[in-house]
Amino acid sequence: MTKHRCGWCLGDPIYEAYHDTEWGVPVKDDATLFEFLILETFQAGLSWITILRKRENFRKAFDNFDYKRIVNYNQKKIDSLLEDAGIIRNKLKIKATISNAQAFIDIQKEFGSFSNYIWAFTNDKPIKNKVKNYKEAPPTTALSDTISKDLKKRGFKFVGSTVIYAHMQATGMVNDHEVNCFRYNEV
Repeated sequence: MTKHRCGWCLGDPIYEAYHDTEWGVPVKDDATLFEFLILETFQAGLSWITILRKRENFRKAFDNFDYKRIVNYNQKKIDSLLEDAGIIRNKLKIKATISNAQAFIDIQKEFGSFSNYIWAFTNDKPIKNKVKNYKEAPPTTALSDTISKDLKKRGFKFVGSTVIYAHMQATGMVNDHEVNCFRYNEV
């Protein structure tokens, strides 16, 4: 018997593996939260599968998403990233990654960790929705609007409400697995 998966991931082994092992799993680790946040910002305007296929290239290009290193990137490093065909070569998104690293560190200083900050918006527990078909899941919510506005106020870029809601789904702040998906009750 095959397991039922959310419809959005069907037919691509990379998508299915991501769905089965990562999507919707609550993430409290700051390094992983930063990686997802940066990948989501690069995804803006593109498909998530495009980003997943380039994920290892992003890890290599951005020093495994080490925000303490990224914050110190200089023009030479920016130029090398702009020449790296393995990633999305968007100058504004690359520069935003550097400034987002600084804003991330600032939040860590204020709240003890980025995890403490971001999870406070959900009272430190996932929101469990009851999505019957993935197409019913909203692209944004009032909560993603609130988080987006707060992040922007703190200096983050490319963190619109849609990007933030996708981040919330990916990091398990919200469970939008279809109710008949085998992962719905596992995450």
